[in-house]
Amino acid sequence: MRVTQGMLTSHMLRNLRESYDRMDRTQQQLMTGKKINRPSDDPVIAMKGMDHRTQLGEVEQYKRNLSEAINWSESTDNALEKATSVLQRVRELTVQASNGTYEGSQREAIAKEIYQLREHLASIANTQLGDQYMFNGTKTDVAPVDLKANKYPSATSELFIELSKGVTMNINVQGQTVFPESLFKDLEALDSELRGAGTTPINAFLTKLDQHLQSVVTARSDLGARQNRLELIENRVDEQEVVVNRILSNTEDADIERVITDLKMQESIQRAALSVGSRIIQPSLLDFLR
Repeated sequence: MRVTQGMLTSHMLRNLRESYDRMDRTQQQLMTGKKINRPSDDPVIAMKGMDHRTQLGEVEQYKRNLSEAINWSESTDNALEKATSVLQRVRELTVQASNGTYEGSQREAIAKEIYQLREHLASIANTQLGDQYMFNGTKTDVAPVDLKANKYPSATSELFIELSKGVTMNINVQGQTVFPESLFKDLEALDSELRGAGTTPINAFLTKLDQHLQSVVTARSDLGARQNRLELIENRVDEQEVVVNRILSNTEDADIERVITDLKMQESIQRAALSVGSRIIQPSLLDFLR
């Protein structure tokens, strides 16, 4: 095949363009720190990267869900702790009032405190996290207790949240379990009895109070078990995040040392190609006729 000056020049220019393209890709890798900067660079790596980023997005969402679940759980436990303290105080006052030596004015003073404790217990039952009521099932926009309207927790639905792939957990405590209508009615009856408007012996209320206390303690125990599981799930999700990030890095991140070496080598090749090209293009008929 006859090789002409035009063919040499054409081949040289084509090779120079390809060399510039390789240098451009290498420079982009060096500047971005990524093996590929567009899907066309390597479709396989691009697809794997998209898949890993999807997994990472899911893990980050699970972490947000876990944070919400932990906040909800801790706020619930704090509310139940306060409710336990209130009920224990009511029991102490009831034991005092059952003393036959207490006069009517002393019992009335105790009744006034119990009335205030009953009101405080209602406010605990209406505890909110943000703008959500915590003890009314999925009806988080409705207050569970309204003493004036004789309204008490009735929702039995559980509030579930997804914490990991295929793992969901109930994060709420049933309001009708820890703040039932009978609790407030018993405290109202105790108030009336202390004011002399009832016929039930004061001692009889101790058994009822113990039952209400036990309900709260049982709920806190169950909540504590769920909090322990939340910690285990949180640790597992944290480990998943580390693993996915490492895999994503191995898939997409460029080996900077190798990229620098490749760039230096391509620069040397480019200079050599330009030097040779200058010799190929320069000679002409006039150069030989001089």
